Amino acid sequence: MHPHDPVVVRQLPVIQKIIRDETWLEAERRGCYVPPTDPAVRENVCSVVMRIGASLRASLSTPDGAQ
Repeated sequence: MHPHDPVVVRQLPVIQKIIRDETWLEAERRGCYVPPTDPAVRENVCSVVMRIGASLRASLSTPDGAQ
C-alpha cells in the first residue's frame, strides 16, 4: 500500500471517527475513561472497519463517490 494512496487518504477521517465512537462507547460500558489504545477499543475498531471496509473502499474508489 502506497502511503499516499488517495483511497486510504480519504478513508482516514472515517476511521478516525470510528475510533472516537468506539472509545466513547467503551467508556460508557465501563463507566470510566478509556484510551483509544485500549485493546477492547482496538478490537472493536478492527471489527467495524472490516465489516464496512469493502463498501467504504468501493464508494471511495469511484470518481464521483457513487456506488
